Amino acid sequence: MQFHLNGFEPGDPEIANPAQRYPASGAQGALPADVDVLIVGCGPAGLTLASQLAAFPDIKTAIAEQKPGPLLRGQADGIACRTVEMFEAFGFSEKVLKEACWINETTFWKPDDRQRENIVRSGRIQDVEDGLSEFPHVVLNQARVHDFYLDVMRKSPAAIEPYYARRLVDLDTRNSSDPFEHRVTARLEHLQEGQYPTIETVKARFVVGCDGARSAVRRSIGRNLHGDSANHAWGVMDVLAVTDFPDVRMKSLIQSAKDGSIIIIPREGGYLFRIYVEMDKLAEHERVSDRKITADDVIAAAQRVFHPYMLDVKEVAWWSVYEIGQRLCDKFDDVDEGDGKLPSVFIAGDACHTHSPKAGQGMNVSMQDGFNLGWKLATVLRKRAAPQLLKTYSAERQAVAKELIDFDREWAQVISSSKGADPAETQRYFVQHGRYTAGTATRYRPALLTGEPTHQHLAKGLTIGMRFHSAPVIRVGDAMRIELGHTVKADGRWRLFAFAPKGDVGQAGGRLDALCDFLERDAASPVRKYTPAGADIDTVFDVRAILQQGHREVAINAAPPLLLPAKGKFGLRDYEKVFAPDLKGGNDIFDMRGIDRDAGALVIVRPDQYIAHVLPLDAFAEISAYFAGFMMAAA
Repeated sequence: MQFHLNGFEPGDPEIANPAQRYPASGAQGALPADVDVLIVGCGPAGLTLASQLAAFPDIKTAIAEQKPGPLLRGQADGIACRTVEMFEAFGFSEKVLKEACWINETTFWKPDDRQRENIVRSGRIQDVEDGLSEFPHVVLNQARVHDFYLDVMRKSPAAIEPYYARRLVDLDTRNSSDPFEHRVTARLEHLQEGQYPTIETVKARFVVGCDGARSAVRRSIGRNLHGDSANHAWGVMDVLAVTDFPDVRMKSLIQSAKDGSIIIIPREGGYLFRIYVEMDKLAEHERVSDRKITADDVIAAAQRVFHPYMLDVKEVAWWSVYEIGQRLCDKFDDVDEGDGKLPSVFIAGDACHTHSPKAGQGMNVSMQDGFNLGWKLATVLRKRAAPQLLKTYSAERQAVAKELIDFDREWAQVISSSKGADPAETQRYFVQHGRYTAGTATRYRPALLTGEPTHQHLAKGLTIGMRFHSAPVIRVGDAMRIELGHTVKADGRWRLFAFAPKGDVGQAGGRLDALCDFLERDAASPVRKYTPAGADIDTVFDVRAILQQGHREVAINAAPPLLLPAKGKFGLRDYEKVFAPDLKGGNDIFDMRGIDRDAGALVIVRPDQYIAHVLPLDAFAEISAYFAGFMMAAA
């Protein structure tokens, strides 16, 4: 898609009339007096969380935002491969891929050895390694990501709309051991144009602060961001410009001899691009605001680095200056180690970790925070898991944020010319750490939700604690080629993928049939214990099988009953539970993901797409024990 030709226009580019691109949005009236979950902040973390909770109409959720309306432009733009995988779970990956700029290659530029004041290309590489994800690394205005989330929220069963122009004043948390009480009282100031602010009071079971680096929620629970600034100023701007620089539609890292570094990020629409420009080093205790840097200063700095190429900026759609800084909270909730309490207030995104923008991690990690917390809150509020499950949020996400901040600090130093980095080293580091920037390196350690790797050899390419790495398969019922990972939707359900042993098509007496019989009929089965009475059998656990035979060799009606479940008020059959390898396409999932062909494997996948466990197909006691560790029997 090409747009922004005659100036930057926010909103949906498929709507020709700019005046119609932003229909009235936001909840009308006052905030509700009581809710299950109050989310403070409509940034990426808050909207991801709200979109997850919107899937559950029995959970009362409100989201409040200090700004008067939705975001229109600027801020973050890089969307990692892993994040697009998550967007697929929410149902809008195709919209993102259609509108976004795909980053296919990255180029590297250094000072010309013959004329040091000039720059010359020193390298060019593929941006994402082959096979890392079925999705690319893309770039899209953060405001459009917000739009897609708002659309999900609006259309979901809970039909959530944000309450805009609300500023959190304070929180009061009541000490109670009952997590289902409304333990938190929030006071919010309603900032109505032309009127004096009014105070609204909301009682909530849980409050989540997604309100940025200056978080009022974080302050209310006594948490602080710890870390240091690198005392270095960078400018960033989205521009429509004329230039003879040949790689303006590539992601480009440029290091000059004496005028600093630049990162170019091509943007959606074919014309817009973003420039990160290294500015002056700050003195100790000096803030970037003290320099009073203007947009013209940023443009001039970029033009010096571009030499001998010209840069004629026609329009600046958005710009800012910032200091590099990596800061992190010790905990992401209001509970201290060893005090025995259950959390009632959480923080996510920039409220608990801040990064430099150049690694492209801030928005991506923040959204993963929201996805991680959302299904856990829903599971506890619906009384399907013990409240102790909520303690895993801070434990998992704080460790991930710390690891990524360490990477971000190193990367910021590598690309800063003031550190004297060798351009060849910049390229080498970029390649070496590609999985971090793609968002696929996250790995949760063994704990309540993450099993020990005792049986990891059964599925070597599906690592416990890491995201489920999708692969193509053929759906037996209709011969449709799909990505197996795309069956993991943001609906709060667990996925149990049963990879069948060689020759096993679910026939009576086989290991797949025995597993299905246990899950469907045995009193110790998690499906029997945790599925509410009268609900469809896949309401909590979605069991699917992947066979080794070609799809034409499989009789779908011969599958075990659990894989052809009768659902809904008419008892209609679900024919989408059985899969075969994509043999015609040469993509055999058993080979691609290292599945033991003789033994098969059971891969348990969490509602947020991470692998919880890998077990033998007949490990019935281990399956029961895993879920018994945190789930509650259905009423």
